Amino acid sequence: MTELLTTPSAAVDQDHLVVLHGATWADYQRLLELRGEGSTPRLTYLEGRLELMSPGRRHELVASMIGCLVEAWCLETGVGITPYGRWTLERKEMERGLEPDECYVLGAEDEPALPDLAIEVIVTSGGLNKLEVYRPLGVREVWFWRAGAISLHALRGDSYEPVARSEVLPGIDLDLLLRFLDVRPMTRAVEEYRAALRASSRRPLSQDDLPPRRRTSDPPI
Repeated sequence: MTELLTTPSAAVDQDHLVVLHGATWADYQRLLELRGEGSTPRLTYLEGRLELMSPGRRHELVASMIGCLVEAWCLETGVGITPYGRWTLERKEMERGLEPDECYVLGAEDEPALPDLAIEVIVTSGGLNKLEVYRPLGVREVWFWRAGAISLHALRGDSYEPVARSEVLPGIDLDLLLRFLDVRPMTRAVEEYRAALRASSRRPLSQDDLPPRRRTSDPPI
């Protein structure tokens, strides 16, 4: 059975997502092979269900902006981190595989087995449960951006629990980071975010240090 999941508009800002039921691991591997080095469709496999997703402009922009701002925070705070982008993570025996929107490894590991942090952007609802895919893979922390907010989930044994603050990047203020998500161009967002981080280390931030909050009537990022 095939289940097509898209948001109401067919505009370029929307993701296009299909879930195939009754798919085998071999089907998943064959689609990965056919796609090759291309960026789409993004593939997620969970116990016989295969999700194919073509991200829209909005999805890609949000993921890239979050990644740039996370990297800016690491530069300002001296945290060693390496980006691995859409690294394909999979475990055949667990019938699970996926590609994060962004992922990172802490420290100077040359050949890491897994990322420490994965970031997922959710624009279209109804896809596979990504946390259930991540659970046996062993990624320490997963962030989900949805509707302008980021939720964090930390691995506890064999399951994820929601947490209020990052354990992989302790000290990062995601509410502050999100204030710069709408700033364009990206270079300006990074410059202003880094300036705000430096200012916050010396004194409480004022509204002059921050971009204006987006009004509820404004279009989302």
